[in-house]
Amino acid sequence: MTATTTFALVRHGQTDWNAAGRIQGATDVPLNDVGRGQATEAVGPLSQYEWDFIVASPLSRAAETADIIAVDLDLEVTRHLPGLVERNYGPAEGLSAGPELDELRVDGSYGSFRGAEAEDSVSGRGLGALRQLAEDYPGARIIVVCHGTLIRLSLMAALEREIPPIQNAAMSVVQFGPEAGWTASVINNEILEADALV
Repeated sequence: MTATTTFALVRHGQTDWNAAGRIQGATDVPLNDVGRGQATEAVGPLSQYEWDFIVASPLSRAAETADIIAVDLDLEVTRHLPGLVERNYGPAEGLSAGPELDELRVDGSYGSFRGAEAEDSVSGRGLGALRQLAEDYPGARIIVVCHGTLIRLSLMAALEREIPPIQNAAMSVVQFGPEAGWTASVINNEILEADALV
């Protein structure tokens, strides 16, 4: 493998649980109408680039977002990869802010809960799926529709920097090459300055 593979990492559109502030994780919650509209709006930034095909998480909110984008960009969703499923938050899934959720927090941390999948497991799965795509399709330009925490943790591990929470239907553009490793040009729909990752 010698060519650089480019990925647009896109978070799915909004769900009713997003709107209510409930933790979704690996629970399969569908898009709502706002989320479908956000998926359509995601086409604008994506259309500024050339893409070859789309892959997605098998969870329905990501799969439907990918289908909407595919129709508008005249692309095919070729694969649904289990490695792209959102972080499993265990007993915290379905809960929103309050005493029940606070009891599950580890050391008062915002995003760590007892029984949740470890962060390095999440980033390992996410980056593993992307590296496999780069190996299978060297030099390709691939839209990857998946989940906010998986994208954020994967980018933090790949780029070795803090990454803000990923917004619904936001795009991050990253490249992976065998010599340069991981680089990024867009995070959360924001174009990075040349020295932003230094």
